[in-house]
Amino acid sequence: MKELQHLNKYFYKYKWQLILGLIITLVAKVFAVLVPRFIGNISNVIEQRINGGFSSDSTYYDALLTNILLVIGVALLSALFTFFMRQTIIVVSRHIEYDLKNEVFRQYQNLSLNFYKKNRTGDLMNRISEDVSKVRMYAGPAYMYSVSTFGMFLVAIPYMIYLSPTLTLYTIIPLPVLSFAIYKLSKAIHKRSTVVQQYLSKLNTFTQESFSGISVIKSYGLEAQTNTGFTTLANDSKEKNINLVKVQAFFFPLMVLLIGVSNILVIYIGGRMLINGTIENFGILVQFLLYVNMLTWPVAVIGWVTSMIQQAEASQKRINEFLVEEPEIKNLNEAPSKITGAIAFKNVSFVYDDTGIEALKNISFKVSPNETLAIIGKTGSGKSTLLELIGRLYDVTSGVLTIDGTDIRQLNLNSLRKSIGYVPQDAFLFSESIKENIKFGKAEATDKEVMQAAKNASVHKNIVGFSNGYDTVLGERGITLSGGQKQRVSIARAIIQDPKILLFDDCLSAVDTETEEAILSNLYDISKDKTTIIVSHRVSSAKNADQIIVLEDGKIQQQGSHSELINKDGYYKELYEKQLSEKEI
Repeated sequence: MKELQHLNKYFYKYKWQLILGLIITLVAKVFAVLVPRFIGNISNVIEQRINGGFSSDSTYYDALLTNILLVIGVALLSALFTFFMRQTIIVVSRHIEYDLKNEVFRQYQNLSLNFYKKNRTGDLMNRISEDVSKVRMYAGPAYMYSVSTFGMFLVAIPYMIYLSPTLTLYTIIPLPVLSFAIYKLSKAIHKRSTVVQQYLSKLNTFTQESFSGISVIKSYGLEAQTNTGFTTLANDSKEKNINLVKVQAFFFPLMVLLIGVSNILVIYIGGRMLINGTIENFGILVQFLLYVNMLTWPVAVIGWVTSMIQQAEASQKRINEFLVEEPEIKNLNEAPSKITGAIAFKNVSFVYDDTGIEALKNISFKVSPNETLAIIGKTGSGKSTLLELIGRLYDVTSGVLTIDGTDIRQLNLNSLRKSIGYVPQDAFLFSESIKENIKFGKAEATDKEVMQAAKNASVHKNIVGFSNGYDTVLGERGITLSGGQKQRVSIARAIIQDPKILLFDDCLSAVDTETEEAILSNLYDISKDKTTIIVSHRVSSAKNADQIIVLEDGKIQQQGSHSELINKDGYYKELYEKQLSEKEI
């Protein structure tokens, strides 16, 4: 139960609803316990009639009808309060499920990129869906049935003792045996539930990756191989579930057996007591039989509740593993920061924790507000890493990165990121309309602003060519659009928010040179009052920048303007001449 203590804050939050549910449950059980009493009275009335105990038929029928109406009345009241019990407690469990899912989702958003490199999407989804659902069963049905069982025993057992202490003792003899069996089985359930959830995460991950990479699977004809992999994983998961069910299957047969033993004891012992005159009448024996069967479900539910608690604890443990994870990137300044866009790297180095690769080595340069910096270099030279450091997706390993003369770690994180328009190398679009995707950069943007941003990104003509125009809903990850269209929509999303810093990570690689020239022309007009950094493999994207940096193996090899660098031997000049000759061809 240690792991489930995390939920105590939610139980406290909804304490009054839970207390109300407890009271309603007790009231429902009081009425439920009265049903056997009045049925017992009916038996006594019939017994008296057989023995000639009524002076007239009308007296007999009045007594019989009164008790029948009482049985119907208290049964209806018990049902009504049971309905209110479910409405109160189960609704609370849904609130707790909602709160816990939001807590997990907020934690996912706060965690750094390294966390997502170490954990798979399918596992993350399973913990926020399946695991939280298991926990809800603990917060709702498990709590409700526990309270119901407690209420039934609290009300029924004292009345049974009042009727016949000896018969009550024989009735509850099997319960300690049941408790011991539950204790032993619950350990096995907890262990096997954890394994089942782990395999469910593996299945979700495999499925999610297969669907996301379906084009690759089809292109390489890997359907049969993928299906075999899924079948193997599904069979393993099935075996783990069967192992769990085998243990759970012991509960109900064992409990039915013990309840059956209780019934036999009541009939045998109670019958002898009735014959010997130890109990007053046949109605008491009828009541005990009814009480034993009324206690059947509460006792049977103990096993089910125990199983739910064990599964919930296994799931909550998995959830807690992520909730206690500390984000590497923390907002150290709660006060909003004003950003103008002066960027300076001072002997900055960066090493990726997960791979140990040193992506940047002692980098130093400055970019003033209103300037454009272009970064050129081979694949793996550290260009994208440099932009990710400016967006503070990672923190520098050594050295200092400043924005407007302040260490980037001392700036308000929200202010920093809102002042940056970032277009990543791999353009990601959501399964929304094109308009909504552009408005991700500025939620309150008007249609006119959306259209202007699209025009500046040279994608407006493409969009209006679709049957639904800007209302065209994109497929997953923007699969509806071509690579170049996705890049340009991403550019429109970045520039619509009018940020102080624009970061373009090789975002024109999928467009032709003519479209590139049009976009760059618009970007240079837009970025006149902004700090702009363009990462590219093309000299054409870099030539108009105020300064150019050439990165190689994480180090700055060349630095200067276009005119300066083409007159110096080095990578930039070689690249320029190569691309110039290709253009002429």
